[in-house]
Amino acid sequence: MRKFLALAAVLLSSHLYGQNENNTVFTSGGKLKPEQAIMDIRHYTIALNVDFNKRSIGGYTTIDLITAKPTKVLLFDLLSVYNVSKVTLNNKLVAFELKDNFLTINLEKELPAGKVYVKVWYSGIPPIAKRPPWDDGFIWTTDSTGHPWMAITAEAAGGKLYFPCKDHPSDEPNEGVDMLITVPKDLVVAGPGLLQGVKKSGATATYHWKTNYTINNYSIIFNVGDYSVVTRNYTTINGNKVPMQFYVLKEHQAKAAHHLEILEKTVHEQEKYFGEYPWVKEKIGIVETSHLGMEHETMNAYGNKFRYTKVGGEDFDGLMHHEFGHEWWGNKVTAADWADYWIHEGINTFGDALFIREFEGEAAYIKHFQNTSKGFGNKIPIVRGKDIDEESAYNGDIYGKGAFFMHTLRYIMGDSLFFPTLKSFVTNPKFTYDNLVTTIDVQQYFSKAAGKDLKPLFDLFIYSVNKLEISVKAQPRNMYLIQLQNIDIPLPVDITLDGVTKRYTVDKKGIKLTSTTTPVIDPDMFYLKKITTE
Repeated sequence: MRKFLALAAVLLSSHLYGQNENNTVFTSGGKLKPEQAIMDIRHYTIALNVDFNKRSIGGYTTIDLITAKPTKVLLFDLLSVYNVSKVTLNNKLVAFELKDNFLTINLEKELPAGKVYVKVWYSGIPPIAKRPPWDDGFIWTTDSTGHPWMAITAEAAGGKLYFPCKDHPSDEPNEGVDMLITVPKDLVVAGPGLLQGVKKSGATATYHWKTNYTINNYSIIFNVGDYSVVTRNYTTINGNKVPMQFYVLKEHQAKAAHHLEILEKTVHEQEKYFGEYPWVKEKIGIVETSHLGMEHETMNAYGNKFRYTKVGGEDFDGLMHHEFGHEWWGNKVTAADWADYWIHEGINTFGDALFIREFEGEAAYIKHFQNTSKGFGNKIPIVRGKDIDEESAYNGDIYGKGAFFMHTLRYIMGDSLFFPTLKSFVTNPKFTYDNLVTTIDVQQYFSKAAGKDLKPLFDLFIYSVNKLEISVKAQPRNMYLIQLQNIDIPLPVDITLDGVTKRYTVDKKGIKLTSTTTPVIDPDMFYLKKITTE
C-alpha cells in the first residue's frame, strides 16, 4: 500500500540465514541434547578484546549454570573456528574438546547436581557476514569519515557465533549478562542493558554493559563505532521514566533528535496495544549499523539510513517499528522452540498493521491486509512440528500469513474481546520474561477468552496450508445455500446480498439467504478462503 510496506515485505520475506563468508550455514535450536537438557543457564560474563586490524576477538566467557542431576559431561555450543586455550570448572582446570561446533567437557568424576561455574578462554577470527542481516557473522567496515565500524548479526546462528553458550531458545540466562568489551579508545561500544562504566588504559577502552533481565542468545551482541549518544526521556504508559538512547554515528548526530521523536511515537502506539515497554529498569536503545537492522533487547540495530515514509501525514520508519516491536514479541514473549517462531514474527507483523490502523484508520488497515495476502507462498505450514532448528522452521509466511491469522482472530472474536486478550497475553507473567511459550499456549489462551475452542482454526491456518472453503449453491426462487466445507465450527462471515453487507454465522450445515445477485462472501477479506459457486 505504501513504500514502507513494500520495503518491509522485501525485508521480512527473506531468510536471515546464519552463515559465514564461505556460505557454511550455522543454525540454532533443534532437538535439545540430553547433556544440555539438564542445564539451566543463569548468567554469562563475556570479556573480549576486539582487534580491528586482525578482525579477531580474544578473551573469556564465564557461564553460571545449575545442573538438574549429576553428570560427567558438560556440553556447550561454540563454533570450531576458535582456539580454546583453557577451561576451568569451579576454578579448576579441566580437559575439553572443541569439535563440530561443540565444546565438550568430559569429567573423570561425576559432578553433583547444583551450581556450576565454567570459564572458557578463547580467541580467533569470527565468521564474517556475507550479506547481513540475511546471514550472520561479524560486519567489519568503516563510516564515511574512515572510523572503524563493527556490528554482529546472530539471529539464526545464535550466540555460539562468538561465545560458548547453550544455544537453544528453551533456555536463557535468567540473571542476565555482563559484557566487558575492549576496543580502541576513540571508539564507543553499544550493548544491551545499562552501561556500568568505561575504563581507559593506554590506547584502549573497556565498556562494561550489564543486563539484569532474561535475554535471548541472539540479543547478546555488541556494536562498535564512532558514536555519539543522543538521549531523550520517555514516560511509559504506566508513568515510569525510561531513557531513550540513540547510539548514532557522529556524522549523523544532527538527525538523531527527530529520529527519536519518531521512535517515541512508535513506542506510544505499541504500548497501547501491548502494554508497558518491557525493560523499564534499563533503557529504550537503538544503535546505528551498516546493515539494515535487527531486534536486540534494549539496543535495536538500526540501518535504514533515515529513510522515512508518511503515515497519517507524518514521518514513519517501518523497519524501525517492526524491529522495535520485537521488544514485546520475541524478547519479552519468547517461543520455547523455533517451530513456534511465528509468535515472534507473525504477531509482531500484525503490530505493524496496527500502526496503520492507529494513524490512517480502519479502511487503510483492511486495505493493507487485502494487499499483503496476495504475496503469501502458502506452500509450507507456519508450524511444522516440534524440536525444529531456526533454518528448518523458517519460511516467509510466518510474517505475513501469521499476521493475517491474527487479523482473522480479531474479526472472529470482535474488538471488545480480541484487543484485551492480546494485551493480557503479552503482559501475563505466565508467558513472559523467564517463562517461554508455544503455539498451544496462544491457542488455549485465545480460546478461553473467546469462550469456544479455536483449535480447528489453528489447525486450518497455522498447521496446514489449506484455506477456508466456502460453497455457494444456487437454490430455486433466488435462494442461496452458503456452507463451510472444511472446518467444523460456526464462524462469522460478512456476506453482501443485493449490495448490502451484513454479518452472518455460517457452519457446515449452512444458511439459506435470498438475493437477486450472486452473494459476495467476505468482501473485506478477513479470511484466506476458497469460494466454490454452483
